[in-house]
Amino acid sequence: MTLPVAVLVSGRGSNLQSILDACASETVDARVVLVLSNREGVPALGRAERAGVPHAVFAMRDKSERAATHAAMAQAIANAGARLVVLAGFDHILAPSFFVALPGVPVINLHPALLPLFGGRGMHGDRVHEAVLRSGATESGCTVHRVHPETVDLGEVIVQRRVPILPADDAVALSARVLEQEHIAIVEAIRRFTPVPNLI
Repeated sequence: MTLPVAVLVSGRGSNLQSILDACASETVDARVVLVLSNREGVPALGRAERAGVPHAVFAMRDKSERAATHAAMAQAIANAGARLVVLAGFDHILAPSFFVALPGVPVINLHPALLPLFGGRGMHGDRVHEAVLRSGATESGCTVHRVHPETVDLGEVIVQRRVPILPADDAVALSARVLEQEHIAIVEAIRRFTPVPNLI
């Protein structure tokens, strides 16, 4: 049975594209049924439109709207019948109301570092890669992990992929190399949630 997936995005959507491509090629037995963004006009929404996937924007004017907005997003996901939620470059921390509205539906996130290192509030985008380089680490990578209410980057690790840090690396170069692995890791993680065929 094909797994219906909802994807939350905030930016360019290259990881969303990897998911869409994997679904289209049947590399993974899943189907993106909904794409939601917290930002208007981002390239990820264009990717969803070109793929023929329903999509919508749930933007907030201020933080006082967070609980209601995230609950509304969750309701849209429930209405679409998604059985997995993937945060692919989504830059908001989900309110508890989101999880209350989606009982039993796993939520996973893609983080551009090897958690538990270089995670937590404020650690996203180039901030992560700059922190990795400052640390003197010899490798980095990406992590797909479970998301739970009131936590940031602390859920169970599902998939990690590693890359070496090269002497000439800056944040841009490291980010590009990690992103290549993100595209693989997110599909691999979704595959972990697809139903096992009944061979009897």
